Amino acid sequence: MIVLTRLNNTRVAVNADLIERIQQNPDTVVIMANGAKYVVRETMEDIVSLCAGYRARVISLARLHDRATH
Repeated sequence: MIVLTRLNNTRVAVNADLIERIQQNPDTVVIMANGAKYVVRETMEDIVSLCAGYRARVISLARLHDRATH
């Protein structure tokens, strides 16, 4: 999950694996695989970076778990 900020400053956690696309013109809109749309304060680049960090943490945790069980 990544945490994003809506325009009214409320925070929402979204499943990064379910992001279908991101549009920025000028507001940033995150479109989910189910069609839900979130207008957020973060830039497209910020969201891509958050998703990359999320994915890196998942891989790192999987490796740690694998080492602990073998």
